[in-house]
Parts: sequence; structure tokens; C-alpha cells
Amino acid sequence: MRDLIKKLCLLNGPSGAERPVSDFIQEELKGYAEIKEDGMGNLIVFKKGKKPSVNKLMIDAHTDEVGMIITNITCDGFLKFETVGGIQPSSLINRKVIIENKIYGVIGSKPIHLCKGDEKEKAPDESSLYIDIGADSKEQAEKTVTLGSLATFVSDFALLSDNIFKAKAIDDRIGCAILISLLKKEAEYDYWATFTVQEELGCRGARVAAFNVEPDFCICLEATTAADIDGVPAESTVCSLGKGPAVSFMDRSTLYDRELYNTALNSKIPCQSKSAVTGGNNSGAIHLSQTGVRTLAVSVPCRYIHSPSCVADFSDAENALKLTEYMIEKICSGEIK
Repeated sequence: MRDLIKKLCLLNGPSGAERPVSDFIQEELKGYAEIKEDGMGNLIVFKKGKKPSVNKLMIDAHTDEVGMIITNITCDGFLKFETVGGIQPSSLINRKVIIENKIYGVIGSKPIHLCKGDEKEKAPDESSLYIDIGADSKEQAEKTVTLGSLATFVSDFALLSDNIFKAKAIDDRIGCAILISLLKKEAEYDYWATFTVQEELGCRGARVAAFNVEPDFCICLEATTAADIDGVPAESTVCSLGKGPAVSFMDRSTLYDRELYNTALNSKIPCQSKSAVTGGNNSGAIHLSQTGVRTLAVSVPCRYIHSPSCVADFSDAENALKLTEYMIEKICSGEIK
């Protein structure tokens, strides 16, 4: 799975422009499952098992990453933008980006030599930032970039130790890698998988996919904030790298199914409770679909999430795969009713 995670993280696919990721996934899954694409660009996948499932299960991972959308071009040829998804302004400054997979640029701001007073101490406001593509006029910039063009961070993939790695887009390419790996395995029970779009804009693709599949249960494979870093007290770490996937009891959009939560924690597979009621994911849309869907989030801890340099642990992804297999058996066999 390690090579798969690397390949997926290096792809560019911000919300609304997930096609490179979608094409890669479809190529990976040829011959392993039945795949169709809906009108939004979600991949709806049916995995045939040795026997039918007692409960209809859907397993979800989203294909999009955070990015930027071009909103204006100045008379000097600089590109103004809005973020697509939640990105801290400090993560943007001086970063290399690529626009529509073809035009490189750098996110610029006023240099410190020209800052006065409090400006030197504060992170620049997002509205003051721009993308420099080397154009010297609006007319020159307009030859290669249009309003509405999408940009993503340019970032390499690097091993920091045997298990720890750094990349962009770990949220949620790591979930996609886990789900692809699962679908390539022989299945005991039938189940559905969805690779959804536009999660970073409010779980839009998941809302459509869940309406289409009509599951009884769903497992969302995600990445989530890990704050196990210097200067953060233990009670505020949320989750930690190397202790297995984080299992949520509640976040800002979902109060998770208690039986699923407890079953996961009692699995004897390395995992941990996500010890904060923060954030949200596709569960928020999925669990409200149709007459209601019993939902569990299994998330790989990720430091510096939504930045060009996210950090995660391969072992957490491997244990997330094991935990998902365990939950499939419990749900699809009917042990969980």
C-alpha cells in the first residue's frame, strides 16, 4: 500500500477537478470490481463477495484535496484567489503551486523588509496574498489563466523515517489507498464503495453517492488532525501517530453510532479514540441520507493537515485497513443488527 499512497498523494485533484485521481483509481481497479460514475464525478463501486451481505454496507473515501481558485487578475499580472477548503494563511505564503496542471506559480506576499509595526509579527491576511506566474501584465496572464482556474500545492513525497512520511493531500488520498487495497482483496461479503468528490466544499459528492447507494451502514475512511507535537498538552493532542487509526465518537457534523464505535475500539486491532469534538467529514452528509445511515469514521492521524507538508504513519494506514476488514465482517454477517 505504501507505493499506492505515494502515487495518489502526488496526483493533483482539488475539489471540482478530481479527474486525474478518478482516472487513476479506475485504472487500478480494473478487473477487481464493477465501477460506474455518476453525474457529479463520484465513483460508485460494487464489490462482489462470496455471499450476500445481511446489511447493505457502503465504504467511502473522498478524492479531492484542498486548493485555490483564481478570482481576479491584477493589471500587473498577479492572480488573486480564494481557498478551496480550509487552509491556514501561514501555510500558503511562498508556496509553489500548479494551476490546471500546467502553469507553475508562487504564492507571494509583502516582503518583511517592507512590513511596518505589527505587520512584522502577524501572518498576512489571505486577501493580501496573490499567485505570481511571472506575467508582467493582465493581458499576458490571461493568455494562460482564466478566472475559475484551480490550483494545488506542488510538494514532493519524502520518507522521514521507516514508517513516517511527508506529502500533500494525505487528506484523503490515504483513505483512497486503503479503499483501493481493500477492493483488490477477495471479499467474503458483497459491499459497496464510493470515491466521492467535493468533500472539502461541504461533503457534496457524498450526499449524492449515499442517495444513490442507499446503504444501511457506512464506514468513512479519512485523515484527521493529529496534534501530538511540541508545545501541545497531552489532553489536546486529538490523536497520535503510530497508535492506529482514530475512531470518532462525535465531530461537528456527526454523532456516531455507539455500537459501531464500541465494536471498533474492542477489536484488539491498534486504534484510538479521536479525543476532540472537532472538524467533520463525509459522515455528516451520509448519516442523514434517506431514512438514516449508521455511520463510523476510521481516520488516519495526520500532522499539519491541509498543508503542503502533511505527515502521517504508514502503520496507521495498515491498521485502518485491518480495522475496516474487521468491521465489514461484523456488519455484513449481521452480527451487528
